[in-house]
Amino acid sequence: MTTSVVPSLEVLWEIDQVAAYLGVPVQTLYAWRKRRYGPPAGRVGRHLRYDPAAVRSWFADQMRADS
Repeated sequence: MTTSVVPSLEVLWEIDQVAAYLGVPVQTLYAWRKRRYGPPAGRVGRHLRYDPAAVRSWFADQMRADS
């Protein structure tokens, strides 16, 4: 019997959606990525995509670090 991993049914976010969620310009996300900072992103072809749960988790970690 083969087991399979069921992917999240939540749609991946594009960079402009992440920028809107975090309230930062898209260019800031590109700069963060270059500095290896910010929420994790993956490439789908030449496009960056973000897992919404990972973005939320990264943001929550930032909030805890600032406390």
